[in-house]
Order: sequence, then structure tokens, then C-alpha cells
Amino acid sequence: MKRELHQDASLETAAAQAGMDPKTARKYRALDTLPSEIKAARVREWRTRDDPFEEVWGTVEGFLEINPGLKAKTLFDHLQRSDPGRFSDGQLRTFQRKMKFWRATKGPSKEIYFPQTHHPGLLSQSDFTCMNSLGVTIAGQPFNHLIYHYVLSYSNWETGTICFSESFESLSEGLQHALWTLGGVPQAHQTDRLTAAVNKPDNPEEFTRMYQGLLDHYGLIGRRINSRCAHENGDVEQRHYRFKDAVDQALMLRGSRDFATRAAYEEFLTKLFSQLNSGRTERFRQEVKVLKALPPTRMDSCTKLMVRVGPSSTIRVKHKVYSVPSRLVGEQVCIRLYAERLEVWYGQRHIETIARLRGSDRHRIDYRHMIDWLIRKPGAFAAYRFRDDLFPTSRFRMVYDALGTQHAPTKASREYLQILHLAARENEAAVDDVLQTLLDDLTTISAPVVAKHLQERTAPAPMPSVEVAAVSLHGYDQLLAHTREART
Repeated sequence: MKRELHQDASLETAAAQAGMDPKTARKYRALDTLPSEIKAARVREWRTRDDPFEEVWGTVEGFLEINPGLKAKTLFDHLQRSDPGRFSDGQLRTFQRKMKFWRATKGPSKEIYFPQTHHPGLLSQSDFTCMNSLGVTIAGQPFNHLIYHYVLSYSNWETGTICFSESFESLSEGLQHALWTLGGVPQAHQTDRLTAAVNKPDNPEEFTRMYQGLLDHYGLIGRRINSRCAHENGDVEQRHYRFKDAVDQALMLRGSRDFATRAAYEEFLTKLFSQLNSGRTERFRQEVKVLKALPPTRMDSCTKLMVRVGPSSTIRVKHKVYSVPSRLVGEQVCIRLYAERLEVWYGQRHIETIARLRGSDRHRIDYRHMIDWLIRKPGAFAAYRFRDDLFPTSRFRMVYDALGTQHAPTKASREYLQILHLAARENEAAVDDVLQTLLDDLTTISAPVVAKHLQERTAPAPMPSVEVAAVSLHGYDQLLAHTREART
């Protein structure tokens, strides 16, 4: 229309060309505004229906000013209880929209997240993530575990280590494995507030001495995030989700979540990390160029504790009970506590290595440590606090129960302990096989019977007789004679 008017056309002609009524054309000519601009400027400030919450909104605002975290459903239920029959369930959505508008116009300010710029080789982050939801099994048995997850913030290069608790030992082993796999050291390392592993319980502002020693060994600057602010460790938190999703998809593609051994599962994870990192090579090369050199050696990933062996030939380590050889009773021993094992040292000599307990298990008693004294004190066996640990297999327990039906408690304990002594002195697996045979044959079981069967099974096979005929030297003499003739 404006184009026609600029070409000196009449209003009627311009309106006809634009397909509008002359009155409408006259209005737009007078306003000198496009129709779309008029529509955009038109704001409806009146209500099309009455506000059902107008009378009670002052009360609602009072609640929100005291506690802005109140939900719309909570306040709506309160209004229904305060004035039964006034508000129907169908008005909940209207109330929610009204509260949403109030929060946006008069409510408290919301937290702001500030995007960060990452630089090559500057920061790494790590955290533990639980893998139980993936349903991984080892040889058919559930394998509940964690992954210590390590990520470079700039390139998102990542790696991980299997562990079973958020302990300092797991953190130390995982961090060192990551750094040596990486082949260098970034400037800083950031974790969440790992109370057990990183921060002192009595002073959360300081790192523990062991963790600080680990950081100093690699020349790392330690950082930690604020409490309940997981987004500050955002790179590794986001990688948790994506990594576990990648593991889940890879397991689906594999067709089975069961692995023959733990080593096979670790190999599976190593290949998966390599696949995930293959798309980050360009930024990873930039990081590698500025990484610091590794120290000459690794730091020992253990905690050293001095404990005294109790009169029951046990030690208590991290609220768990372990048995040790009885000759150490009353002595103070050094415990080197690793992520999955503990070593017993006495006088700079390594005495024994024990698998570390995890989860709900509270004690691990090795019958070999105390069988000699149980033989001397059979009456103590029936009520021994850790008696269940003295049944190496289910067949040993079945034999003890069977002996209990045949003899008095003391006699049954004495017979069972003699059998257990055979297992400690000879071979536990061989004794277990003998017990299986006796149970299957419904034979009366006793220590002499077990010893007899064991001797028959382990007796060496008779040596075969070997006859060696006397060597005749006549052929050798003939050979020498022919040799002389040939020379002459």
C-alpha cells in the first residue's frame, strides 16, 4: 500500500492493490505503522475471568516470604484444608501458574552458574562413581564395585580404576594409575569433599597429611569444591553419566554382562576408555605438550598403622577384625593398608598379606592362625564369637553339624578340630574332597577316618622297576679296528 501511495496513487487504488478496505488503509496511513507492529504493541492488561485466589493471595505471599521453598502443591493443599469446599482439585494448575509468575516477578533471586574457560594442562578432576546398577557379574557372581574416575578438564581425556570404597588408599592408587597412564602431571587436581579420603573430619579447611603428601610428591595443587555443589566438579560429574551409559551400551553390544575373571572385565574397561579417548586426540595433544614430568617413582599407596595384637590373636584395622599368627600375641605390628589388601609387618619383616574386608563384612579369621590352640582348648570352639569363619567350606560345616548329632558338644568339637587341623597341616582342598565322599556315602565321619582316606589319596604311586642291560663293548672295538684300517 505504501509503495502505491509513494507512486501518487489514490488511497482507494492503493487499498485495492493491498487487498484491504479503504477505511483500514486510511487508518494505517494515519498511524504510519505496519500491522505487525500494531499487533506486537497491543498488550492485554485485563483479566478474562475472575481470579479465584485473589482474596487469599496475601496469605500465600506471607508463607512465601517466610519460606520461598514452599511448593505450590503444599500451599494449595493447605488452602483446601483451611477452607474446605472452596477450591477444587481442578484449580491446582491455575494456582501453580500464579505462583510461577510470582517467583519470576517478586520471588528471591536464583543461583547463577558462570561458564569457565579451561586451559591445556591446568586442571584435572576426579571422583568415585558406583557401578552396581549396571549388573556386572564375575563368573556368575554379582560384582559390586566403584570406579575411581579421572578426567582432564580441557580435553576430557579420561581413565578409571576399579575400587571398592572411597578411601584414601583407593584415591591414591587411582590417581597415581591415572597420572602414569597419562604420562605427565597437570598443574592442579580437584576433588569433591571426600571426608574419609581427603578432608580432616575435625578441620574441613585442610587436606589430610597423607593426601597433601601425595599431592606434593607429584607437584600438584590441591583443590576441593564446596559442600553440596557437585556442579563445581562438573566435568567429571558429567563424564560419570556418559561413561556409565557407554559401559551399559557396550555390555548390550557384547551380549553378556558376565566376565570369566576380574582381569577380563578390567581389559574390557581399558578398551572402552581407549575408544572414548580416540575422539579427543587434538585437544589431548595440546595438553600433553604442557604437562609436567612425572617423578622418578610412584608413591606407596598405603596407610601405615601401628596396632597391638590382642590376646585372641586378632587385630582391629578400620573397625574390621583380622586374625594373625598366634606368636604375635601381645606384640605391636605395623599394618600397611592398601585399597584391596593389608600387609602385616614386624621388625621390618613382612609376616603376612591379608585380603582387605569391604562392605558389611566385619571380620576375617584364618583357622590356620589358631588351630594349634583350639586343639588344646576344644571347649572354647562351640561358643567362639567368630566360629563361622572356621568353616572353610559348606562341607566342613555339614560335617560339624553331623558330628554334633553323634557326640556330645565337646567330643564333636574335638573331632571337628582334628579334621580342621588336618586341613591346615596337609591340604584343605584334599580334605574337602574326602569330606564330600564321606557325606555322599553316608559313612561315619571321624578324624582317623578322614586321615586314612587322605593318606590313600595322597600316597605316592609305586616306583616302576627299571632294568638296564649291561653295555657290550665289542661293537666299539670293531669300530676302532675299522678306523685304523681306513687310515692305513
